[in-house]
Amino acid sequence: MSLRDELPDLERPSEPTLAPGLERSDEFEVADRLLTDVGGTIGLKVLSTPGMIAVMERNSAVLSLQHLPESQATVGFEVCVKHVGPAAEGARCTVRSTLREIVDGRKLRFEVEVSEGDRTVGVGTHERRVIEVGQLG
Repeated sequence: MSLRDELPDLERPSEPTLAPGLERSDEFEVADRLLTDVGGTIGLKVLSTPGMIAVMERNSAVLSLQHLPESQATVGFEVCVKHVGPAAEGARCTVRSTLREIVDGRKLRFEVEVSEGDRTVGVGTHERRVIEVGQLG
């Protein structure tokens, strides 16, 4: 996976099937828009914190979308993560999202993590809200 705009082929249910414990993981390469050299201050390119957050949010959004009907999607509204280790350009990492709680049928709380092998790169929580797609705009 790269940070991309296309979605994987998803079979969407006719009714929501979200439940605590659902999990999704995906692999990605640390490349392109995910990189920073911190304004030239570190002499190499690494996974940026905004890039790490983007893959965490995207993975959580895709997990949610797989369990929502076509009329619904999610938007992120809170991210609380720590970037605890580096991942160099070209590294193969795994992003994992686990749905931990559903509040009022529409607020989704996830545990999120990025790792490179057995080494943690980033960890935290992310919250998303279920929305009706037709009500946007």
